[in-house]
Amino acid sequence: MQETLEHDPSLHAGALAGVRVVEMGQLIAGPFAGKTLGEFGADVIKIEAPGAGDPLRNWRMIKEGTSVWWQVQSRNKKSVALDLRQPQGQDLVRRLLQETDVLIENFRPGTLEGWGMSPDELHAINPGLIILRISGYGQTGPYRDLPGFGVVGEAMGGLRHLTGEPGRVPVRVGVSIGDTLAALHGTIGVLTALYHRKAHGGKGQVIDVALHEAVFNVMESLVPEYSAFGAVREAAGSALPGIAPSNAYPCSDGWVLVAGNGDSIFKRLMQAIGREELANDPDLASNAGRVARVQEIDAAIGAWTQSRGIAQVLEQLGAARVPAGRVYTAKDICEDPHYRARDMILQQQTRDGYSVEVPGVVPKLSGTPGTVRSSAPGLGDDTDAVLAGMGLDATQIAQLREKGVIQ
Repeated sequence: MQETLEHDPSLHAGALAGVRVVEMGQLIAGPFAGKTLGEFGADVIKIEAPGAGDPLRNWRMIKEGTSVWWQVQSRNKKSVALDLRQPQGQDLVRRLLQETDVLIENFRPGTLEGWGMSPDELHAINPGLIILRISGYGQTGPYRDLPGFGVVGEAMGGLRHLTGEPGRVPVRVGVSIGDTLAALHGTIGVLTALYHRKAHGGKGQVIDVALHEAVFNVMESLVPEYSAFGAVREAAGSALPGIAPSNAYPCSDGWVLVAGNGDSIFKRLMQAIGREELANDPDLASNAGRVARVQEIDAAIGAWTQSRGIAQVLEQLGAARVPAGRVYTAKDICEDPHYRARDMILQQQTRDGYSVEVPGVVPKLSGTPGTVRSSAPGLGDDTDAVLAGMGLDATQIAQLREKGVIQ
């Protein structure tokens, strides 16, 4: 409801305090958007199916019966176990949405409509409702009804074609980057719609995010290069095609990444590795000249790095003000003092009774920083409290539970 945004954020735990979000998605894309809004103060109510709940509860490594991934993805949320396939469950959600600012869903297009919760139907009971819909291909177009996961969106968006070594099988990034990009675009849409509603008196609206479009939006010069030159960008391993030098180089104990692609940075890099003739070569003073001779430059850098350890390389390049870094593992991240100094590794107590380290909150806001206010909920932990807040008494709640509508 529009009035929930009238509170002064400085009086609350986060910039989005007073904003109610109902999250009806599962797994990654929708819930990541809910997680982000929750970290900045929104009240996020997650609707889960009775019995199993969100499948993410059981994905990857399990501790005390629950995925440790769940502890990150669902912090700051309340869990309501409610069967959306039952008409009474749908009625309860409609009642909840009457007093809600944002609905997040990442079901296949048409699912909400099948439950009698199309945007038109929901806006009839709450004109200010902002509806974030994340799907594989969007709510319109010839592919809208096809099943789509993040991996497919990454491929269609152009990312998979560029990953890996030339001529080898396309590889994935290693995380569900397509889902996360869609979630972040969705979050931007929600914040934009909230601002429009508050500042300009606008009504609620639908935010339509397609996984492949979120990936496509970060593909930089891919399309204009094809349009202007007919150039199809190809996979290039660890290099950055058209920008030099920027690559991974071998050291005696691993790999180091060096980005010496600025004109003045390149000169300092060549001086640091003892190649004054390359530093002073006028043909290499600009990026275009360096790209033409990138193999020669990479060979010079690689010859220098491979006779040194990573620590020595980073020390010398740091002194020369050349951007460089090691390839971090999870162990490296958790032991790095910079991560600790910026509160990017947090100790979180779980409801299962153990403590676990989790990523901190991004981005960093000076006045209303994001926080972890509560640990990830057990399935249905907040069902009774949320329904009571909607005006249901103990007898009504018990009857719903007996019928299997709630857990």
